[in-house]
Amino acid sequence: MSRPDSPCIARCSTALGDEICAGCGRTFVEVANWVAMTDAQKELVWQRLEAHWQALDRPPPWLARDI
Repeated sequence: MSRPDSPCIARCSTALGDEICAGCGRTFVEVANWVAMTDAQKELVWQRLEAHWQALDRPPPWLARDI
């Protein structure tokens, strides 16, 4: 599965006070720290997000955005 640099789809609800982003599924902490995370840390987040969307039987939202 191809991945963009970030799972962000520019519909971030963490800026509105949500703990989990309604757009990509990352936590507030993950969104806030994404640019400072190591590749290994990001990989763990990617794996969790991919499993999350698969469990919902929905494609990851970053695959549907215009890149």
